[in-house]
Amino acid sequence: MKASAIVFQNPRRLSVQSLDLRPLGPGQIEVEVDFSGISTGTERLLWDGSMPAFPGMGYPLVPGYETTGLVVGLHPEGNEGLSLGDRVFVPGSYSFEGVHNLFGGAGSRLIAASSRVVKVSTALERNATLLALAATAYHSVAMGGTREPAAPPALIVGHGIMGRLLARLTVASGATPPVVWETHPQRREGAQGYCVIDPSDDERKDYPSIYDVSGDASIINQLIGRLKPGGEVVLAGFYKQDISFAYPQAFMREATLRVASEWKRADLLATTELVHNGTLCLDGLITHAQSPALAHEAYEQAFGDSACLKMILDWRH
Repeated sequence: MKASAIVFQNPRRLSVQSLDLRPLGPGQIEVEVDFSGISTGTERLLWDGSMPAFPGMGYPLVPGYETTGLVVGLHPEGNEGLSLGDRVFVPGSYSFEGVHNLFGGAGSRLIAASSRVVKVSTALERNATLLALAATAYHSVAMGGTREPAAPPALIVGHGIMGRLLARLTVASGATPPVVWETHPQRREGAQGYCVIDPSDDERKDYPSIYDVSGDASIINQLIGRLKPGGEVVLAGFYKQDISFAYPQAFMREATLRVASEWKRADLLATTELVHNGTLCLDGLITHAQSPALAHEAYEQAFGDSACLKMILDWRH
């Protein structure tokens, strides 16, 4: 079988290609894709060629790890709990022959391991593409079960898609609503139960916990300077620059610097439950949608337009 897919041939050069799908094996399903998201974190680095080298990296590649669609094929072995017609969220796949599948979710059909997908409500429709980002935000506080849950954010840096999800999760948990910093005036809109301000309007220097989702490594010193003694800065974005900071200031505050890694399956399941039971609302976060036929324009807008919180590709037609 073949399927259409987004292929990054080289940095800033993409095409939509018809690729061979790998055969369906035990414990795998075939998914007819409705929507896939464009990540402004990892995919931006793949797009501009600044992604640090790691296993599986290379061009040409199929990006994408935020996909939702319908189960249209089931291997007879190892697919308990799933049925034809189920809607699932697919956090990437190794579907395609002849390319790197990094992360392999931006295609019209996918072959995915049933152990990795999550069954979702049909009512979620395109909002289901946000589950990986929501799980990433959840993991930054819940720690994926590796430690006791951390203190919720008192300050969040950045009101993009990740900042909004983290703020919504904090409010939904019943914790004190966080302050959110955002330098772009247009992005200060859309807060739900918390306050968004320009950093220059904030004089507070006693935050117990600061979560940075801006991806800007140059502001670490500024954030440490806003901590109370014993406070924590959590790096929850993705940084292509080396992280550095002035030691004396961190020493005086006895600051903790913590790196939040990628979500684990337990985070995805917990977040999906929060969405299904109405605790976490994903409405209003997807601002743009485009046809895969106009993928180049979609990626350029997703990475270059500050008004674009989240771009998705609509594969239905």
